[in-house]
Amino acid sequence: MTELVHLDVAGGVATVTLDSPGNKNALSQQLTGELLERLEAAGADDEVRVIVIRSALEVFCSGADLSEATTVGMGVGAQRMVDVQRAIVANPKPVVARVAGPVRAGGIGIVAAADLSVAGESATFALTEVRLGLAAATISLTVLPRLTDRAAAYTFLTGNGFDALEAARLGLLTLTVPDSELDAAVDTVLESLLKGLPQGLRETKKLLNRELLADIDARGKDLAELSASLFASPAAQQAMLAFLNRKKQ
Repeated sequence: MTELVHLDVAGGVATVTLDSPGNKNALSQQLTGELLERLEAAGADDEVRVIVIRSALEVFCSGADLSEATTVGMGVGAQRMVDVQRAIVANPKPVVARVAGPVRAGGIGIVAAADLSVAGESATFALTEVRLGLAAATISLTVLPRLTDRAAAYTFLTGNGFDALEAARLGLLTLTVPDSELDAAVDTVLESLLKGLPQGLRETKKLLNRELLADIDARGKDLAELSASLFASPAAQQAMLAFLNRKKQ
């Protein structure tokens, strides 16, 4: 089986790379399982001070794997998305998301869970769940705390796309820069983080994420069950199959 998530460590930085070109980094069981393994390995490695999540593709993440959702269901997949967000939030190392290209639905949960998220200006975002009869249930755990109530209502209910500048204005991103400056901007953030001592970074992250982590632990299972039930509903199954058929044409 081809590896979909790579882990490389150099200079105190663990780079976790999403690389599933067959489905544009959709959140399949294999991808989320490997992502959890890489995050755990990086968090336990004493040589690692900071973690970066990035994509090897021109797409950061296309959201849920709809092919999987219409065949094996989302009982495992929905809980995995809760687990991925928790693994990022609870990781003892700061996690930076390097965002380039489209980010859809569940992929926005990864961006929101990261401690810092830096995007190139051509990145685009959309919470498209409502258009498939779904709700952004599991990722609401990390996305809602980043947004104002009005921004959340607009993005969750309309499913409309928005660009990286708007994402930064809404609070989803830490920073948006020209595409040509994305790697330099991420490097600058990493340089600053690497000046912090591991204990300081770890304990500061705990302070920042205490309430968020408690909420994930309190509500994650229920939201995963809600998500799985929505994916299994006749309305959502019909909408997802129609979407997949349009893509094939």
